[in-house]
Amino acid sequence: MRQRLPTLLLLTLLLPACEAPAPPPAATGPTPGVSAIAEVQGRGPRSPLEGQEVQVEGVVTGNFARGLGGVFIQSLEGDGDPATAEGLYLTRSPEAGPRLRPGDHVRARGQVVELGEEGASLTALDGAEVELLGRAEAQALELTAAPASAADWEALEGMLMRLPGPVTVSGNENLGRYGELLVAFGERLFAPTERALPGQDAAALAEDNARRSLRLDDARDRRDPDRIWYLPEPLSATAPLRAGSRVRGATGVLDQRHGSYRLQLTEGLDAVEQAPRPEPPAVAGEVRLAAFNLLNLFNGDGKGGGFPTARGAASSDEYRRQQAKLVATLQAMAPDAVVLLELENDGYGADSSLAQLVAALNAAGPARDWRFVDAGQGPGHDPIRVGLIYRAERLRPVGAPATVEDGPFAELSRAPLAQAFRAGDGPVFLVVANHFKSKGGCAEATGLDRDQGDGQACFNATRLASARRLHAWLAGDPTGTAPAGTVLLGDFNAYAREDPIRWLLAEGWSDAFALAGVEGPYSYVYRGQAGRLDHALLDAGLAPRLRGVAAWHANADEAEGFDYRRDDSGQPWRASDHDPLLLGLDLAR
Repeated sequence: MRQRLPTLLLLTLLLPACEAPAPPPAATGPTPGVSAIAEVQGRGPRSPLEGQEVQVEGVVTGNFARGLGGVFIQSLEGDGDPATAEGLYLTRSPEAGPRLRPGDHVRARGQVVELGEEGASLTALDGAEVELLGRAEAQALELTAAPASAADWEALEGMLMRLPGPVTVSGNENLGRYGELLVAFGERLFAPTERALPGQDAAALAEDNARRSLRLDDARDRRDPDRIWYLPEPLSATAPLRAGSRVRGATGVLDQRHGSYRLQLTEGLDAVEQAPRPEPPAVAGEVRLAAFNLLNLFNGDGKGGGFPTARGAASSDEYRRQQAKLVATLQAMAPDAVVLLELENDGYGADSSLAQLVAALNAAGPARDWRFVDAGQGPGHDPIRVGLIYRAERLRPVGAPATVEDGPFAELSRAPLAQAFRAGDGPVFLVVANHFKSKGGCAEATGLDRDQGDGQACFNATRLASARRLHAWLAGDPTGTAPAGTVLLGDFNAYAREDPIRWLLAEGWSDAFALAGVEGPYSYVYRGQAGRLDHALLDAGLAPRLRGVAAWHANADEAEGFDYRRDDSGQPWRASDHDPLLLGLDLAR
């Protein structure tokens, strides 16, 4: 709520990188009894006139009555204060008269209200009576850089603006559902605790993410739109609009709803620079190990029925499509062993999700020697479990598998699974599948598991306890094979700078991505912020044997429209919400 329109010059003081368009016509003086829009907006997040009835004048910049239940108007001239916005929202039904269109100069009388969440509300006139005064033109602010702080977006609320671009697509998770794209000025956004220590450092990065980010919205408040009207072409295999793509020419009105600032678009985008889909990773090494979160692979009763399940596919057709995407992913990566996560905990019989995935892999080829590690039961009692599969012609299991189900692994974190292998004449090495407690379900958290406000979310204490228990358990050689080295693979539900990962590193484990010098690694995108929940950690015995590591960005950057619920192509794209990891080790000699 703030600002006016010689403002288009004064805004350059607030946003030094913005280019101001030509100034509007000179003011003719205030109309008696009419409040300036900037006066209604005020200099804070809420209007100083909230609850009062006022009369304002402005030019219609966007009629979203049919899509959002209102219209935006903007001052013809500014008040000279860069801290007050020059735009205002009028609640309005599509049938209300007079019918308004962009460029209509109007006078409106109504009650000042704040719509939406406390601290993230939209200043508006409710139940406004509108009088047409003629036609006029409101000029769009060209915004070429983010504001100086996240709070400065408030000074632009309700104003018509254009992003000549390019800006970077950082999140597309709501594109198919709500017609939204999260874009960032500069590089894409990263989760604060992926790059900064929890606490003040992470908070500073979170603030900068808020400053640099903006949602592009389709000006419709409904789910699952038939098409994304503002894109130059529909989503397709050649135009998937992955995170990392860049867009130009977004034009619309700055709105604030659903807890975030968003540009309600009035025109289609000028151009989209598509980020290409990457080829499967190639890593050196004699043995290739992978980790893959399957996004709840549940197969009903294993006989084609039993759908919908508690998680995952809602029908046998969805399950078929899900399995086909997972098989295509594993075929393309060509690993020798794979740690599997979010696998249905339904035993090891022929009707289990694990057995049927292995059967599908062998049927698809070209490798037909896939086997699974049979732990007898579980591991664990959670509806989902970890698993291990391997190629029998490449690796030989040594000894029996082992698991631990006490402490944090009794209920919250999934029980880990360890299996020793040997490749050729190489040493015995241990592969451990891990899946720590997620950051979800915070309402159930108690004590130190509550969100501490340091950027690590809830259940961080359980994840740290899981790391400690895992390390202590492995120190006792649970498989009795005296391995020459151990690798921890899986979804730790902790970003790289969070307590569980830093504690393991301090105990002598090495981050495979850091060892290999990979810049900016990520495997997951949540709310438009990339980071690593999936990790590959090596002990001192295996760290010198690492020859390469990669995350295949086949999933996290993809729009949900390519997942198994909608896509029957059998292609790997968006097989899961996590990217699979692949690392190469010299272990055959």
